[in-house]
Amino acid sequence: MSRIALPQLVERLRVHYGQPKPPKLAGPWEMILWENVTYLADDERRQRAFQTLKKRIGTDPSRILSASEEALLELTRHGILADRFAEKLRECAKIALEEFDGNLQRVLKLPMTKAKKALQKFPGIGEPGAEKILLFTRSHLIPALESNGLRVLLRLGFGKEMESYAKTYRLVRGTIEEGIDNEYSLLIELHLLLRRHGQHLCKSSVPACDDCPLAPDCEFHLRGAWTTG
Repeated sequence: MSRIALPQLVERLRVHYGQPKPPKLAGPWEMILWENVTYLADDERRQRAFQTLKKRIGTDPSRILSASEEALLELTRHGILADRFAEKLRECAKIALEEFDGNLQRVLKLPMTKAKKALQKFPGIGEPGAEKILLFTRSHLIPALESNGLRVLLRLGFGKEMESYAKTYRLVRGTIEEGIDNEYSLLIELHLLLRRHGQHLCKSSVPACDDCPLAPDCEFHLRGAWTTG
């Protein structure tokens, strides 16, 4: 079991990083575009790419599908694999038009299992990404995580590594479901704070445990794993 209660974890990270703010995205379609507009770009470059998309092309699926290759590459060059992610944007637009008539809002009204399955039809949207969309659109109460947040929780003692990422994810998610109130605002804040903590201090290699506000209650830190990598 973890040595720290989730409300306490959120409070410590909030004090350390401040109140997190999610990107201003209008619904599930813009969240899908946000994930596919560039690859391995930091938040600032992703924001620039997304704003360029909105300004130069627009977010309507039909406009993305008819956009020139160079127009799409202007966006995806903010990260790596620009050609592949230009293709992914077209794939997203095609799926949105052919399977959802260009409107994903109805997906949010589906039962959670069906909603996740529908969202996972899009490139770059696995189970964690689908759950994030459902949480951030306040459609389904589910403690969505991403890779940085999952790593932080594992080190704190919320579950353990399993034989696959998917199984590890579900185990940890189930563990935190039992320890936090089901409130949209709190679950969204938890997601954002864990992500930031994993990016800034609790990195996969050379974590900055000496600067970590969670270190006194972290199993990874207390057993000295951080000193050996």
